[in-house]
Amino acid sequence: MKITLVQLLIFGIFAGLANVLGGLILFPPGIQKNYKKLLKYILALGAGFMLAVTFIDVLPEVIALWQKPEQPFVSESLIYPMGLLLVGYLITQFFEHTIAPHFHLGEEMHAEHLISTSSAYTAIGGLLIHTFFDGVSIAAAAQVDYRVGILVFFAVFLHKFPEGFTIASMVLAAGKGLREVLFATSLVGLTTFLGVLLYYLIGASVGFTVAYALPLASGVTLYVAASDLIPEVNHHGGKRPLVSMSVFAGVALFFVLHFILHSFLER
Repeated sequence: MKITLVQLLIFGIFAGLANVLGGLILFPPGIQKNYKKLLKYILALGAGFMLAVTFIDVLPEVIALWQKPEQPFVSESLIYPMGLLLVGYLITQFFEHTIAPHFHLGEEMHAEHLISTSSAYTAIGGLLIHTFFDGVSIAAAAQVDYRVGILVFFAVFLHKFPEGFTIASMVLAAGKGLREVLFATSLVGLTTFLGVLLYYLIGASVGFTVAYALPLASGVTLYVAASDLIPEVNHHGGKRPLVSMSVFAGVALFFVLHFILHSFLER
């Protein structure tokens, strides 16, 4: 069973909408007070889920792809796919913390701690590289096994809410309002949608096959989980053990969905 373009586009749309909804949590103030605290737990849940799907589903698929005898790029050595994973990881480090050093996923900024408009939008620009690869991850994983694609979608979807909140926080800290928040979160969400669409339509035709795209995108996903989300979980979980426990809940959720998908859906 193969996942269709329409299904992939639905995944891309829902992932993008999660960015917008995450930003809108800051409006009005009543909603912010009631639901902002939940984002820490969603952040931790998403971190655990992303780590599990990367190590248990995606990386084994990458290794299997590179060791298939019929593939022209077959190699007994895993240096090539692991090298691509490392490249994906370092690309995210470069754009988030070299090109846009002000970016900090999960960071809460307040009106009294203003930042410049250029800093806010530079940080958002750096974020676009990993949101684009969020979409590539979904499409590439789905081409290998649609069940893995569904799990990758869930992993992306879970971290989109705190991501949208972060974007909105930076925009508000730069002195902007609701219109700019909607623009920024929609732009980031659209980038994920474009990652899904462009990879599905032109990835293979330009030589960017799933064997190359999947480990590269996995490196980006691994960076987001291990270097962006987990440090935030550790920061917020210092006095709240339930926040840290949510990471394990995310891993458990992954295994539940993994079991359901692999038990009741044919490959």
